[in-house]
Amino acid sequence: MLIDFKLDGKTVIVVGGGSESYRKIQSLVDSGAKIWVISKDFSSDVQKLNEAKKVALVKTEIQDAKAFVDGLNPKPDILLAVTNDSKLNLNLVKSAKSSGCIVYAVDNPALSDFIFPAVARVGDVKIAVSTSGKSPAMASVLRQRIEQMITPEDLLEIQLQSHVRRFLKERVSDPKVRSKMLYEILNNDNIKQVLKEGKLCEAQEIAMKLLQKKEA
Repeated sequence: MLIDFKLDGKTVIVVGGGSESYRKIQSLVDSGAKIWVISKDFSSDVQKLNEAKKVALVKTEIQDAKAFVDGLNPKPDILLAVTNDSKLNLNLVKSAKSSGCIVYAVDNPALSDFIFPAVARVGDVKIAVSTSGKSPAMASVLRQRIEQMITPEDLLEIQLQSHVRRFLKERVSDPKVRSKMLYEILNNDNIKQVLKEGKLCEAQEIAMKLLQKKEA
């Protein structure tokens, strides 16, 4: 089961500042969460996120996982243990769990409360790919294949559908009728051809004329 957490305003602690930490943070930076990255060293990519004010960095070396978690005030909503020290990761997630945090350990799926799917991102499209933790490498391969399948025409169709939905919500109260109209626009061959040519404004004009005819 894939779930998108609502993290706006939540606090996320990421312990670890390397390349794997960066990849996990990338999945969180647009969530609206307050992200703190704790590490004795930070990769250049993580530092760039800090410079862009997307994360805050705390440079320190954790000697005692329990003392570190107990000293967090307020307690984070989510803690990610993404270091290259398996023992430290284990102790961090155990301590954080006992404090009521949702946890993730990069090297311990069994103790983690969730997994990070590979996410294909093309324009406004996000598609999560998960192998239930069995093969992150294969999830990455599948993500790349999916990204290659999404065309510029698909992205323009999303913009067109958004435009048409706003128009219909103001005029059509029945959601079933709105849905039927949206699918008619989606399957219209003339509109498809115009979008293939990259002409979004022209596609919007055609769609509006079709809808206005139905209103008449």
